Amino acid sequence: MSDSTHVLTIGNAIVDVIAKVDEAFVRREKLVKGSMNLIDEERAEMLYGVMGPAIEVSGGSAGNTAAGVASFGGRAAYIGKVKADQLGGIYRHDMRSQGVAFDTPAATDGPATARSFILVTPDGERTMNTYLGACVNLNAADIDAETVKASDVTYMEGYLYDKPAAKEAFREAARISQGAGKLTSITLSDSFCVERHRDDFLSLIRSSINIVFANERELTSLYQTQNFSGALDAIRRDCPIGVVTRSAKGSVIVKGGDTIEVPAHPVKHVVDVTGAGDLYAAGFLFAYTAGKPLAHCARLGSLAAAEVISHVGARPEVNLLVHAKEQGLL
Repeated sequence: MSDSTHVLTIGNAIVDVIAKVDEAFVRREKLVKGSMNLIDEERAEMLYGVMGPAIEVSGGSAGNTAAGVASFGGRAAYIGKVKADQLGGIYRHDMRSQGVAFDTPAATDGPATARSFILVTPDGERTMNTYLGACVNLNAADIDAETVKASDVTYMEGYLYDKPAAKEAFREAARISQGAGKLTSITLSDSFCVERHRDDFLSLIRSSINIVFANERELTSLYQTQNFSGALDAIRRDCPIGVVTRSAKGSVIVKGGDTIEVPAHPVKHVVDVTGAGDLYAAGFLFAYTAGKPLAHCARLGSLAAAEVISHVGARPEVNLLVHAKEQGLL
């Protein structure tokens, strides 16, 4: 489109702290194996102190998408809230090292940087304990107007939508983007998120969003129906472009009267589905900002999703630009 930033993403800045532990550790810390639990700062600090050697990497849904765009060779930027602490520094350094511009000022007081402790037992099971901390305190003041104006698409993470200040931040970002003649996008994140914010999501989509990303369950939840075809027709009326992923069934894009179905990219072994939707959005938006047809956008999204589910972790392990060229998609 232009020489500006291709994709700006806004979301929860969470550091993934990944450590191998034995079964005794899980029992001793009274953890529910294979689950994801929200914890407070005191519990987070205690776990961090006793869990042993760990790998610390930047995470969060929108952060994963930004990293994916950068891996394709796109210009990506990120807005998210960390604290000026050790993990906040790790998050910022990690994002920048992956080619993502991340300049949101760190908080100097208040809760610590968010982190998700991912404890991996010898059987490969992942037990997650997440402290949301500073990331949920993102507000309209953190939305840098020049960054938004310079971005072809601003992509917002539904997970962030729980606090009123975050909702205002989304509205502010959409207002600035639309005022600059740019595009806005949102991911619905998960069906529980949709249940909490259905009316607000619908209002935002109908007034301020150009592209909606959802999976099949999120979309049917949004419109309170089990009828997938009916939900597609509803998003078609409410938003210029609806992008719906269906796991092994591929994805469906609706735009006006057009319906485009694209099969999933083949995967030899599904190892970890974490980040599949995030990377699909990265491939789709990278292609879209390059002016590719919608079907091609979906194929690039599917390629990125297939790569990330073939290994543990929510960030690509290969250069996606090289990978796409090898597959004849770029």
